Amino acid sequence: MKFGGALQADGSHIFPVRVYYEDTDFSGNVYHAAYLKFFERARTEFLRAHDVHHQQLFDEEGIAFAVRSMQIDYDRAAHIDDILEATTRVLEMKGSRFILEQILRRGDEVITRARVVAVTMKANGRPTRLPAELRSRFGG
Repeated sequence: MKFGGALQADGSHIFPVRVYYEDTDFSGNVYHAAYLKFFERARTEFLRAHDVHHQQLFDEEGIAFAVRSMQIDYDRAAHIDDILEATTRVLEMKGSRFILEQILRRGDEVITRARVVAVTMKANGRPTRLPAELRSRFGG
């Protein structure tokens, strides 16, 4: 898999994650907050794979993404040196809101699942729709 992961035919994206010592707690398991970092990186690479770049979007359109809410389920523990894959896909796009599903796996084993509600907004904090040309990149 290339750096930044791989875009799939269905529009989903797979991002590889290696667990480092800094990601673990005293027990050797991945600390719960580290999963948020894994998912954040995977979302950024998902956007890049669809040719949407945070800084460029802000500079050219004055639009930024923000996470509004996240539901996360920890099914199993990941450990130091594990090689994981984070899959990101769009479940729904409506108005300024995106609902994403993210699943972190070790092989066929599901480690952690998240449902993320993200919104697009202008610099003034007001919600805004993503331009149609950009929405079409995600199938919407």
